[in-house]
Amino acid sequence: MNGNYLLKYSAALLGAAVFSACSGGPAGAPATSPLSSTYVGKILEVNGRLVTAARAPSALPTFATLLPDAVQKAKHFEYIDNDYGTYASIFDYPKGADQIGKINDVGGQACTNVLYGYGKKLFWIVAGDTEINEYKVPKTLIKTLSDSEGMPSSCAIDTSGDLAVGILNGSGSGEIIIYKGASGAGTPFSTPLTAEFFDGYDKQGNLFATGLDDRERAGLVELPKGGSTFETIATPNTLGFPGSVQWDGKYVTVFDQSANALYQYTISGTTATLKHTVALTGSVDCAQTWIVKGLIYCADAGTNDGEVFKYPAGGSPVAVFTGSFDLPLGTTAVEK
Repeated sequence: MNGNYLLKYSAALLGAAVFSACSGGPAGAPATSPLSSTYVGKILEVNGRLVTAARAPSALPTFATLLPDAVQKAKHFEYIDNDYGTYASIFDYPKGADQIGKINDVGGQACTNVLYGYGKKLFWIVAGDTEINEYKVPKTLIKTLSDSEGMPSSCAIDTSGDLAVGILNGSGSGEIIIYKGASGAGTPFSTPLTAEFFDGYDKQGNLFATGLDDRERAGLVELPKGGSTFETIATPNTLGFPGSVQWDGKYVTVFDQSANALYQYTISGTTATLKHTVALTGSVDCAQTWIVKGLIYCADAGTNDGEVFKYPAGGSPVAVFTGSFDLPLGTTAVEK
């Protein structure tokens, strides 16, 4: 990790630790294992590793466990990826809300192809400090890639099979490594972000990413298809804390972890136009969200569980997953 980066935020880290101890703030622990959490500037550090959640578990869910509509046919396997080096919990919604399996020794974020109809049965988990794993549903390991930077934070796949892996704080800045054909050593690209949190492709193959800039403001950047330089995208609204960025079939969507809301944008050049806002009610901190047709999944680091919402309606959850969780950081839903 960049030494200047830690030095810059040492005062903020001490203040945040005191605040958490005095106020009962976001320094809680999940039920399954103890957590040691603090802040490096605005970035949460859990058990000595920076993570992309805005806050650690601090409260139980404010809603009862909701059951799925078992009459519907399950089209996906769903995954809640927990803290780095722990496990991913597997679900088969809407057939049921109970956990049906587990992938051990992983954690962090996950992704499959964001465009409907592509990448069936395959998905990736950013599994550790230098480990990126590809799986076939429900949990067969296909291959493993590594990165030279360490601390991968996100992943995204385009329709040609290229894999983009975000680096939370590589060499003091947020970087993205693109693996052509999801293989090889990958090519690193610097971004205007100091810390990269999430990335995603749109239908044209443009790559978008969210993170924090050098003033710790949340921002959105884009690498146009075929380009070599990331550009900053101006948004008409202020992003509170970086969240998932994903193409939903019509819009580039950006989740705001602090507002608990998803913004649907159209983007022209370096300017985004806000079309709609989708608010989620009841969740505390969706550390990663994942959209499929008609639904959005939330890996809720704040309540230490996983939730299902209607999309684009939002509102209250229609189901809450029941299973084993240990600081949920990521989620994806993979076609069977």
